Order: sequence, then C-alpha cells, then structure tokens
Amino acid sequence: MVKIAVTELEYRKAEAVFARAGEDGCDCICVPAEEAALAGAIRAGEIRHVIIGVQRYGAVIARFGVGHDGVDKAQATERQLLCANTPGALDDSVAEHTINLMFAAARQTVAQAARLRAGEWAQQMGAELKGKTLAVIGCGAIGRRVGQIAARGLGMKVIGCEVAELDLPRMRSEFGFSSVVRDFAEAVPGADFVSLHIPSLPETRHFLNGERLRLLSPRCWVVNTARGAVVDEAALFDALAGGRLAGAALDVFEREPYVPVAAGKDLRTLANVIMTPHISSSTREACDRMASRALRNIQLAEAGKYEEMDLLNPEVLVKLGRQR
Repeated sequence: MVKIAVTELEYRKAEAVFARAGEDGCDCICVPAEEAALAGAIRAGEIRHVIIGVQRYGAVIARFGVGHDGVDKAQATERQLLCANTPGALDDSVAEHTINLMFAAARQTVAQAARLRAGEWAQQMGAELKGKTLAVIGCGAIGRRVGQIAARGLGMKVIGCEVAELDLPRMRSEFGFSSVVRDFAEAVPGADFVSLHIPSLPETRHFLNGERLRLLSPRCWVVNTARGAVVDEAALFDALAGGRLAGAALDVFEREPYVPVAAGKDLRTLANVIMTPHISSSTREACDRMASRALRNIQLAEAGKYEEMDLLNPEVLVKLGRQR
C-alpha cells in the first residue's frame, strides 16, 4: 500500500475519492497544510507522495489544481522530486465562476441582495451581458472556455489577448472569439469586462498595473480568477476609488486570506468591488476530478511511467536517468 499525504483542505474537498483510493493500493492520509507540520508527518509516516493545495512550499510534489507558483520546482528538481499538477480538471469550474462574477457585476446582485436583507426594497437598474464586449487576457484552456460561454451562450463580443501562437480560425469557429491580438493595449479599448487568465510568474507580477489600468474605459469591470499577484491591488484600489473603473470582481488576492496590501487601500471598503474567497475551482465536480488526476499521477510515478504524468519539471528525469 502506497502512503500518500493529502493536505487537510484538499482532503476534505474530495474525501470520497481519497477514501476509495485504497481500492487501488493508495493509503491517503489527511495531514496539516503548514509546512513544518507537513514535513513532520512525512518523516513520521514513511510517506512517499504528497498532494498539496495553493499554499507555498519549499519543495514537494503532486499539486491539487493547475497553478503551481507555490511549488519551488528548481529545488524539487535538485532533490529529484517529481512535481505534477492536474491540467484540465478545473477549467469548467473556473470558467463558470468567471461568468458568474460577470453576471453579479452586471446585475448588481451582491449589493441588491444586501439591501433586501437590510429591509430595503430598492430596485437598482442592471445591464444585460448580451452585446457587451469582453477582453480575455490569456487564452489558455480556461480563457478559451470563458470566451466560448460568453460568445456562444451570451452573445457577447469576445476579444482575446495572447502572446503565444494560436490557431485563429479555430478560436473563431470553436470558441467564438471575434479576434485575438498580442497587445493588451489593443485588446481592451471599449471593453465592458476585462477577465484575467494568465499564470503567476515573475514576469507577470502586477501585470495589471497603474499604466494598464489607465487604458480601460470608466465603464469597465476587471474580473480576476487567475492569481492575485497578477494585479497591483494598490493601483486597482486607486482606480476604483477615483471612479476610473466601474468595478472589480475578484476571486484571488495578493495575500490569502485577504489582507490589504497597503494602509487605507482595503478593497472591502469599496462598494464597486465583489470579492469571493478563492472559490472558482471549489466545486464538487472539479475537486473530484483534481483528486482523481493527482492520484493517477502518483500511480504513474509508482509504475515508472513518467512520460505519461502531468510533470511540471520534466528536467528531473535527466537526474533520474530517464528521458521523457
């Protein structure tokens, strides 16, 4: 029986899947997420594999999710540790929540619900999404799915922004994008919504900064279900508080749980901000898919089938004497 440590939050999200893993020879053990406690549990329990969430670690492992900025892959490679994630498992879940945030912004759902709970019956005018323009920044799997729902399902005009080469006829015919450009400044003029779907990398830190925010229309909403680090939250606060943006709908933040990045710049104090606590991938379906995919990666590693894994650090195979 292969022993696998699963950090507590991730274990609870897909407990049934991890419990059933015993049928396939995997003993999944729920452990604390904090690094020192996790390391202690690994040493004490003769654990060969670890499944983790978004918390940052010095080394490890099988990622429960897609983003892997919390894993030090260089150190893991040096120590001959295989790192894998679960691509594709949460695409629909994140895309749906992105659209959900856009609906909430357009219809002022959060504010109207709060007023009703407070005893007010004050109907605030909303807007339809049909006919509005959406700029999708980052046209990977999730960005394409968001664009597809917006264009095909809601009748929005969707403009993509992506630095990588894309199959433009496919982007139009399959996903409904009206155009795809490489320059942010070309994608966002006239956009009613700008949705971010780029990874958190050193070069994308504060991608949406004061300079880029000034390119957006005053009627534009910023939506972020990617990573908090890609937005300069201080600059975003200034733009929102100064009336230079219609609003922001955010599921991810520079610090999680959310803490303001600067004194006097608490996004929670602004009426034109919708915030959710990093829940875009937290659906039963997505969590089950992520758990199953993470376990599959571990089973492939145990079988020595590294070339079939979702490896994040394929260069480690050289150190292991294997070529992918």
